[in-house]
Amino acid sequence: MSSTKVLLRSSDGESFEIDEIVAYVSETIKNIIDDGCYDGVIPIPNVYSKTLIKVIEYCKKHVEDNGKEYDKESKKEKIEERKRWEANYMDIDQEVLYHLMIAANYLEIKGLLHLTVEKAANMIRGKTPEQIREIFNIKNDFTPEEEEQIRKENVWAFD
Repeated sequence: MSSTKVLLRSSDGESFEIDEIVAYVSETIKNIIDDGCYDGVIPIPNVYSKTLIKVIEYCKKHVEDNGKEYDKESKKEKIEERKRWEANYMDIDQEVLYHLMIAANYLEIKGLLHLTVEKAANMIRGKTPEQIREIFNIKNDFTPEEEEQIRKENVWAFD
């Protein structure tokens, strides 16, 4: 069984041929195709090939998992298997996470965006502002007086 292919080109010029059904996981790409704007190659600006490979891997898994029917017991096993796959898939460093989050947002891949945001949230959960600045290499440009004012106005956030 052959399926329609779609050619994607990353911002660094690498091309990837994927099945249309895999491309349709992205609302952005789906809209390009459905609106008749596909002319043989879809450029994916600001998404490098290394990141696009990860995005395609996610989309393929999404299609694979959604294309099957399971009985109740098999479905529970499949959910656990999916959780393990996602944990392994998201075992990435902060830089990859950042690029993957940007790509998921631009390409409108809700499930992938949710995974990346969840990982970022888990990285900062329970951390102080100072620890968060350290994790994300954020410079504190508030004066001590400004910081104190912010703490007073948002006391609920510092409990």
